[in-house]
Amino acid sequence: MLRSTKQLSGTSSSSARSTARAILKIIPVVMRTVAAELRAAGDMPAPAHFGLLTMLERQPRTLSELAALQGVSLPTMSNSIATLVQRGWVKRSSPARDRRVVLLEVTPLGKATVKRVGKAAEGHLVEMLGGLDAASRSRLDAGLGVLRRVFAEPAVARSRKRRRVTSRTTA
Repeated sequence: MLRSTKQLSGTSSSSARSTARAILKIIPVVMRTVAAELRAAGDMPAPAHFGLLTMLERQPRTLSELAALQGVSLPTMSNSIATLVQRGWVKRSSPARDRRVVLLEVTPLGKATVKRVGKAAEGHLVEMLGGLDAASRSRLDAGLGVLRRVFAEPAVARSRKRRRVTSRTTA
């Protein structure tokens, strides 16, 4: 269960704050490394595009769904999708039952791009992590499991919870 920092005790709050700072420091470093590898692997214009393609590979989505999941505005998401469509990685389609809906889905070329770039990024991370001993890798895996449990809840559900908590505390 996630709690606001106001609900945590003093010691827990300071420990959580310290962990939060550490996460905020290391994630950009990891992402810069991965982003450099994505760019070096080929024609991926932005690391965010890799994430969008991966999401769409799992299931077709609407522009609104993608914007909500990524926490960006519709115009921002529209620009990203336009780039992916232009490159032939994503296609737009409308289901016969409701022509007003536009679904976005990955093309075969987009799937091949995700696979190629993903393998390159994974290979780079394997090289980076290869020097760790088994105990360090085990601790890292355990920590990643904790992060997965904390952050795996869809962003839309978290933002709804935040709005409910905020509206209760301001009332």
